[in-house]
Amino acid sequence: MTTNSGSSAQNTKSPQENYSAYLFAYFTGNTKEEEAIRFAISNDGYNYRALNGNQPIIPSAQISSTGGVRDPHILRGADGKTFYMVVTDMVSANGWSSNRAMVLLKSTDLVNWTSSVVNIQKRFPGNENLLRVWAPQTIYDPEAKKYMVYFSMKHGEDPDKIYYAYANKEFTDLESEPKQLYFSPTNGAAIDGDIVFKDGKYHLFFKTEGQGSGIKVAVSDKLTEGYVLKDRYVQQTTDPVEGAGVFKLINEPGYILMYDVYTKGRYQFTRTTDLENFTVVDQDVSMNFHPRHGTVIPITAQESEALVSKWMRAEDVLLSAQAQEIKKINVAIDSTKKTLRLPVKAGTNLSSLNPEFITFPGIKVSRSEGDFTKGGVNYTVGIKGQEPQTYTVTALEARNPILEGYFADPDIIYAEKTGRYYIYPTSDGFNGWSGTYFKTFSSSDLVNWKDEGVILDLPKDVSWGKRNAWAPAIIEKKVNGQYKYFYYFTAAQKIGVAMSDSPTGPFVDSGKPLVDKFPEGVKGGQQIDPDVFTDPKTGKSYLYWGNGYMAGAELNEDMVSIKPNSTKVLTPDRTFREGTHVFFRNGTYYVMWSEDDTRSENYRVRYGTMTSPLGKITVPANNLVVAKDPATGIYATGHNSVIQVPGKDEWYIVYHRFNYPKGITMGSAAGFNREVSIDRMEFNQDGTIKQVKPTHEGIKPVKL
Repeated sequence: MTTNSGSSAQNTKSPQENYSAYLFAYFTGNTKEEEAIRFAISNDGYNYRALNGNQPIIPSAQISSTGGVRDPHILRGADGKTFYMVVTDMVSANGWSSNRAMVLLKSTDLVNWTSSVVNIQKRFPGNENLLRVWAPQTIYDPEAKKYMVYFSMKHGEDPDKIYYAYANKEFTDLESEPKQLYFSPTNGAAIDGDIVFKDGKYHLFFKTEGQGSGIKVAVSDKLTEGYVLKDRYVQQTTDPVEGAGVFKLINEPGYILMYDVYTKGRYQFTRTTDLENFTVVDQDVSMNFHPRHGTVIPITAQESEALVSKWMRAEDVLLSAQAQEIKKINVAIDSTKKTLRLPVKAGTNLSSLNPEFITFPGIKVSRSEGDFTKGGVNYTVGIKGQEPQTYTVTALEARNPILEGYFADPDIIYAEKTGRYYIYPTSDGFNGWSGTYFKTFSSSDLVNWKDEGVILDLPKDVSWGKRNAWAPAIIEKKVNGQYKYFYYFTAAQKIGVAMSDSPTGPFVDSGKPLVDKFPEGVKGGQQIDPDVFTDPKTGKSYLYWGNGYMAGAELNEDMVSIKPNSTKVLTPDRTFREGTHVFFRNGTYYVMWSEDDTRSENYRVRYGTMTSPLGKITVPANNLVVAKDPATGIYATGHNSVIQVPGKDEWYIVYHRFNYPKGITMGSAAGFNREVSIDRMEFNQDGTIKQVKPTHEGIKPVKL
């Protein structure tokens, strides 16, 4: 057999054909619709494509007692051709101590599955105070010549412990009463066990909770007893993790340890050769889905072909374009019109562009003559057992979004010290805006941006706020003849400030919040979204902030404290929500803000004017700066900043929007899957701002 690790050390038989691909079984979240078994496949163990459009391959209601299943573990049997899968029978909405059962599944082709529910409390006496049964897995015991199912259980006030029992020959029931396999010596919880057989030893990866939390490993010479703890954590992140899964790479010496970074909505992959030392390889990993607690096994070309024939679609193949020139998260497909739009990076040679579609056994992709400079190119996708599908594929240079990946709330400056532009965004793409770090990007032309890395990491660098890294702002100031950078940021719904001698950091936090209370007279909203502005008339600097209200105050010369009694509430009108930004042009102070909610497609930017940095705001009759454009699929254009090209009356607006094209289909999740764009901003002769048309094309490189 092979364990989920892919190890073949215990095989009694093996397939005639060598393994050539990987199958990933997973679920996707905590709603009932997400608590179901899904499949994805990969050619290399790093890059995975969801099958069946990332929809369940088996309806949970047909196989479970609760209507939902989680934590799928898949195993190839000892005969090399039978497959076993076990899942937690649970709906999280009923509570984390609400389930007593697991589901056992069996298949001979990975496509058709039989299933049985095993309720531990009903099946075995003595479990009256059983609260939950979690994360079952299966391994073949060569001594007992049986399949052993192991899982965690919690009884009453006791911590979760890992138990095991043997399945019957039909794999429809547990034939033996659960016995304790392992408990944490710290008397904390031990859950999510994953046993890997290597070099004659069984390595039990598990998650511990209580006194410390993370993934540890216990090792034994025997499958069912004698596990000795190696008392150190093996996850390579400070974020909470669960669901460790280890698999052997095909025809390579290494293993992958992957786990669910569940508070951040992402998976992390690490590589190891000895199950002792682990290196993060996230940069090599890609998925078109967001898995939760899953497992991977190697499969043959024949098995891959069967899975593809059953569950792969032509659209899935076309959406897999991997060419470096393509902005992958912005690829748009229309299954009705049979078209595919490939946005490419600035400077791409369209005459030689090869999309590099990922294929698997059973898939053939062919293209018509011509290239992308002449318009559409026809691609025909043939999948075994399905009618061939032909799509017209176009490629065009799309400079928006300007940053690769999910980012929001951009603040932009031109640094005199370096002669470069810098964007400081919120790191986005985390469920519920749960990001904890800030990055910066630099450019010489406002089009080509370099990732300068993390400049402030809340868990490591900020003592008073470890969560919700949001909406920063920065300013360059000369202090005693030296350039200094003051970085204002949101952490845990408070505003702090950090300093650096360089626009790329490292930044050092002041050690305490700068703003953590409501201004006088304000009773609702949040202390977030700072903006910093230096008045070119006086050299004085000002801080603005607020959600639900707009406040402003003068900063002291040290730039890390607020001048006493200078705070004013400046809320312009009912359209104000958040995202204040102030700039100066031709004697006028402009103040911009965002209207509506960042999760709304109608999130947009408005503006007013002031005669002084903390003066009364005058709101023009037509004050909309940028808003959605449904005709081009651009929505939720908001939380902006602006930049003036040094020495010129040439202005650009930098803002975020929903991801294109998926954002508008994501519901409220679109509000934390945002992208940064830049477009030209122009003024009328009377100084009023012309409404900006948001574009995919973006701007051409700007020369200083």
